Amino acid sequence: MTSFTDAEVLRYTAFSSDPAGGNPAGVVLDASGLDAARMLAVAAGLGYSETAFLTEELEPGRAYAVRYFSPVAEVPFCGHATVATAIALAERNGRPVDLVFETPAGTVPATVTVAEDGTYRATLTSVEPRVEEISADDLAEALAALDWPAGDLDPAFPPRIAFAGARHLVLAAGTRERLADLSYDFERLTALMHRLDLTTLQLAWRADATTFHVRDPFPVGGVVEDPATGAAGAAFGAYLREVGSVPDDVVLTLHQGEDMGRPGVLTVEIRAGDRRIRVGGPGARIPDGSA
Repeated sequence: MTSFTDAEVLRYTAFSSDPAGGNPAGVVLDASGLDAARMLAVAAGLGYSETAFLTEELEPGRAYAVRYFSPVAEVPFCGHATVATAIALAERNGRPVDLVFETPAGTVPATVTVAEDGTYRATLTSVEPRVEEISADDLAEALAALDWPAGDLDPAFPPRIAFAGARHLVLAAGTRERLADLSYDFERLTALMHRLDLTTLQLAWRADATTFHVRDPFPVGGVVEDPATGAAGAAFGAYLREVGSVPDDVVLTLHQGEDMGRPGVLTVEIRAGDRRIRVGGPGARIPDGSA
């Protein structure tokens, strides 16, 4: 547990049962006494891509208001911090739980289960997603910032902006090597993302019919890359359904963080007849003194 004077910050990783894998998040289970400036200061002090703050218990043990901060700004929704928070609450209660989070982006239910080996796993259900076109000029600017030639994109996956709580530009690489070689113009991409109100870029490569490798540049959050991105995973599921790349009822596996040395796995579930996307994965407490 990390203490920031008036806030006790728990540290969890999401989308991995190994504390050294997945995406680390800060979790403040009682942020009722913190204003936005203090929450931002706590997130900046911790240095993770996101920290979640439970600002109010709306229904005892079940429903909470939550806000999310990167080291430099508040964001409307964060999937991996939601998974981390749900698992932190389940561990505190010592049992599986069904939760509801009232986020700035809308209502997000989450369910936590506990396996026989003691591994906690959380699954969130996104807000209503949507997918929109990106202009040719904005796409060209994104590719220039990434230093990706247009010919390196996979033509089977048209570029789109997808939302499932936050906005993400989806770009599909034609090869695994293209995805692995990520070195971009931080300031140039930041400027474009602010103009388009993007939280991350969801860069993807399809390994097989239901398996993808993904990476998420996150310069607007003050970090080069997010190791495992639940909000982008939900948006990506909505995108794949919208462009007809997957069946209406399917479970997808997203591998993320391998190129950063923090491997994680996200499960993305699309259900026929339900517009919302479910994203799940394991999580674990990060021991004190660990990164």
